[in-house]
Amino acid sequence: MTPLAARDVTLRFGGVIALDRVTVEVRPDELLAIIGPNGAGKTSLLNVLSGFYRPHSGQVELEGETIRSLRVDQVARSGVARTFQGTHLFAGQTVVENILVGRDVHMRTNILQAFCYFPWVAREEDEHRRAVEEIIEFLEIESIRNERVGTLGYGLRKRVDLGRALAQEPRILLMDEPMAGMNSEEKEDLARFILDVREARKTPVVLVEHDMGVVMDLADRIVVLDFGRVIAEGTPAEMQRNPDVIRAYLGEAQ
Repeated sequence: MTPLAARDVTLRFGGVIALDRVTVEVRPDELLAIIGPNGAGKTSLLNVLSGFYRPHSGQVELEGETIRSLRVDQVARSGVARTFQGTHLFAGQTVVENILVGRDVHMRTNILQAFCYFPWVAREEDEHRRAVEEIIEFLEIESIRNERVGTLGYGLRKRVDLGRALAQEPRILLMDEPMAGMNSEEKEDLARFILDVREARKTPVVLVEHDMGVVMDLADRIVVLDFGRVIAEGTPAEMQRNPDVIRAYLGEAQ
């Protein structure tokens, strides 16, 4: 069964067509990269897949079930996690507290129960904290677990952002330009964790990224957008030789 798919999706902003009958399928356990020039519709597609935008036509399906009409929080609870171009973290809170935010989709306790702190509330909190500690260990950020996020460097904040998404225990992970603004060492670290998510956790990943070195190294398959349309799809090697892709985006054979 296809984990996530956009089928014949069209999205408009006034007279501007951001996505024009786009069909994209994410396969089980794969890392799918979406590339294209600025304004091609890459982030718009991620926004449609994650429920932030509702397309004017077409369908979005999660494991065969349509999610087009769901609110963004319902899409998240269905198993779609998302990271953004910016980190969008709570700067005044610690690493642990920020990652705990991602556990909200699994929390059963309401505000009144939490205020009274019943015994089962304490047990549930312990459960979620154990899950967070496993993510912190996975991302190798034990030494900063109690640091306020606002004091961290950009590369570590991006790692925390990934941790918050993983705290949702997603069935699929969408990442919007995760390497933007990073130096080479930070990119290598994050690339390693992304591969671990895909391989060790068997979580399909959809990656929007401008760094072609990263894309060619990580992706199993690439979809190329230009002016809101899919112009090519295939393996990294095939995309490097595709004349339409070279003309629209790569500029020259890599």
